[in-house]
Order: sequence, then C-alpha cells, then structure tokens
Amino acid sequence: MGATSACSRVATADTGDGGHLLEQLRAKGVVRLGLAGEQPFGYIGKDGKMTGEAPAIAERIFKRLGVGRVEPFATEFGSLITGLNSLQFDCVAAGMYITPERCDQVIFADPEYQMLDSFIVPKGNPKNLRTYKDIARTGARMATGLGYAEIDYAKEAGVKHITTLPDQLAGLLAVEQGRVDVFVGTAVTVRNVVNQSKSRKVEGTPEVTPYVKGKPVIDVGAFAFRSPETHLRDAYNRELHKMKRSGELLDVMRPFGFTKDQMTTITAKEKCKP
Repeated sequence: MGATSACSRVATADTGDGGHLLEQLRAKGVVRLGLAGEQPFGYIGKDGKMTGEAPAIAERIFKRLGVGRVEPFATEFGSLITGLNSLQFDCVAAGMYITPERCDQVIFADPEYQMLDSFIVPKGNPKNLRTYKDIARTGARMATGLGYAEIDYAKEAGVKHITTLPDQLAGLLAVEQGRVDVFVGTAVTVRNVVNQSKSRKVEGTPEVTPYVKGKPVIDVGAFAFRSPETHLRDAYNRELHKMKRSGELLDVMRPFGFTKDQMTTITAKEKCKP
C-alpha cells in the first residue's frame, strides 16, 4: 500500500509563506497519511482498510478542507518523521506524542488527546508493578514499542532491562509467555489490547504517571506536518478546534476506547517548549 502511494510525491519547498501543500492536495483530491500500525491510533484493520482515531479524524477534517480522499501509508513508528520529511506521505496520522525533540524536526497540530501510561503484567501483578520506579526497584524485565516515549521514562526511573517489540499484542504475548515481566504502553492501548485478547494470564494496571526530572508528565498526541507547511497545519487546527468545541471530536474517538478524560486543551506550542 505504501509502495504504490510513494510514486506520486508532492514536492515541498520552504518559501516562507506557509507552504502550498493544501492547495496541491485539493487539486489532487487525496492526502496520504503516515500510519504506524498501532491500535487505536492509526492502523490497517483485519478487513485491509485504514482505521484508528487519527484516520477517522483525518477523514472528517480533510473533507472539510476540500480534500475528498485519504490514503494510508503504513510504516514503522520510528520511520514516521523520516518518511514525512522525505515526502513519502503528507502528514503523520498516528497519534504521535509531541516532544521538544520532535518539534525540531516537524510542526505539530494541536493535540487531539492527552494520555498517561499503563502496564501489561501477569495476572495478579505478582511483582506489584504500579510505577516505573517499581520496575527499576524489582529489576523487572520491561518491554515497550520501538521509538516509544516510554523508553525514556523508564530510563529516567532507573530501569535497566528494556527491550522493544513490534506492537502491543506482541507485548501481551511476551508477558503471557514469561519472556518479559511487564509491557509498557499508553493507557488506552493497554486497555484495548487486554480487553480484546480476553487473556486469562495477564491484566492491565491502573494508569501510571511518568516523571521527568521529578515532574509528572502528561503526554499529548497530534498530527505532524513538514516544517514549511504552516498554512496546512493552521487550516487543520481551525477544524480540529471546531470539533473540540462541539463535542464531535470525542464522538469520533470514543469507539476507539477514548474517554472524556483524554480530551485536552493543551496546545502544541506548550508541549514544544524544552
């Protein structure tokens, strides 16, 4: 799917006027979304069709911006920013967390959600893992996704044994099989995969707050665009804020496991600050 989409790249030059990608997308009638195959953010379902909270939002917003069709471009999470900046697709629609480091590479829309973490642990949580410090203190073997923010949170807490796995289902299976003691992911992701698996061997913990330099962190996820394309980003933001004010955004996201607690008024500008 990604290979065919990459054949018709739209060049983007930093002209200093906010870019022209939106006009080009309107002329083409299609926008390509970079997905990372991560539920519930952006992935290809069992029916072979694109789904997830971010594509669902994209379909509505881009239609209102005059772009009638959205196409998926599936890649690994760690390749999303590289793929975006090398013109493989037009925006990242994968619920990507906003961090100062990523803000140096792309421009973010305002976030569609805020999120804490959660752990997949063996049934009964025998090591009593409820914080990152617990993982460090017990020497538990931890796994998470490649390129996930949870890696840095774990290191900050002193966790030594960290491996990466392709996705949450792989993490759940690794915990079931005893290959790792805990898989760390976002609260919604963990809740969804545990519920869908109906596993009797694992459970999800309550939400976990990560800490950086002693301060609690609430992560937020958003669409990302190439740096010159502020015109497209601003147009997207206007429609996103309309959806937030009307309650439509929550209606779109609720089927993917999001709740009112995940709605946020935090801005990209706030999260891009070092």
